[in-house]
Parts: sequence; C-alpha cells; structure tokens
Amino acid sequence: MKKIISTTKAPGALGPYSQAVEANGTLYISGTLPIDPKTGQLYTGDIKIATKMAMENIKAILEEAGYGFEHVVKYTCLLKDLNNFAGLNEVVGEYYSINPPARATFQVAKLPLDADVEIETIAVR
Repeated sequence: MKKIISTTKAPGALGPYSQAVEANGTLYISGTLPIDPKTGQLYTGDIKIATKMAMENIKAILEEAGYGFEHVVKYTCLLKDLNNFAGLNEVVGEYYSINPPARATFQVAKLPLDADVEIETIAVR
C-alpha cells in the first residue's frame, strides 16, 4: 500500500506527481529543485546555495514522513553543469558526513524551470 507524502514546507509538484510516496517502509522523494517553498521562486546562481535549498526541501519532506537523512540509502543528482560537481559535493557532504548513501550524478541538457540542480532521494526505515 502506498502513502502520499506532502508538506507545505517544501515546494509542490510541478506536474502530475507527488512530492514523495512511501511504500513498504521505503520513501521515494521526487526530484527536488532549489525552490523557496514560501515564495515559489526558483533560485539560480551559486551552486552551493542552490544545492542547500534543494537539500532543505528534501529535509522537510523526510521529516514530514518521519524519516531523516540517516535513512537515505540512495540519491541521484542532476546538474546543468558538471563543473559544479565540487560545490555540490561540499554542500551535500554536510548532510551526509557519516555513513553516506549511494549516489549517481549526471550532467543533463536541461532541468525543469531551467534549474541548476535537481536531487532525487530514496530512504528506507
């Protein structure tokens, strides 16, 4: 059985999908952008700021579902420019400093709203 997870502390979906879905003790968080949930505005610019915003949105969704970063087993980072890899790592490393999860990172041609970064997350209890 699946449970839809939604919080106003993270930006809403931009299409026909949920912020997150929990099924059988696994939480699947949709790709998360650096959008300010209060204003709905996308941040572009410094990759460290953009990454922190995306991670804080992920944190809000994790907390809404009763999970934390310690439950994350895999995440996928999509970057507009792979030259931002070091800045992304610096910020994400603050959230996953102990026992980091598995990860894949890709440079993509374009992201929704022309964002600089999008992060998808899977957590297990």
